[in-house]
Amino acid sequence: MRVGLANLHLQVSVPPPRGRRMPNPRDIFIGSKPLHSYINAVRTTMSEGERVIRLVARGRNINMAVDVAEVCRRRAGIIAGKLPGDIDVSDVELATETFPRDDGGTRNVSVIKITMEGHADMHEEE
Repeated sequence: MRVGLANLHLQVSVPPPRGRRMPNPRDIFIGSKPLHSYINAVRTTMSEGERVIRLVARGRNINMAVDVAEVCRRRAGIIAGKLPGDIDVSDVELATETFPRDDGGTRNVSVIKITMEGHADMHEEE
């Protein structure tokens, strides 16, 4: 399934999170690790029975989140080949989070949240 503009949500400003909250267990936060680490995280999460996951990335890591989603969707590579036979990108959210700076100003950071759904059984380990 291709994601069209109907599934794209744009939110201009989101207040920064307050305190330490536990993330939703299906959220995978994308950082600066290698691509295969996040694909393996998607595979592990889906093999544990969670068929709907969300990739969350901020700033410079947004391109990595898009790459992870595309590799998983196409099931490209050895690790991604063990994912469910059909993975769709069901939703893409774009937002800007505002964080306070030390000098009293604010800093805006772009955020992307890509929701993916696996529709089929996991491929067996070889």
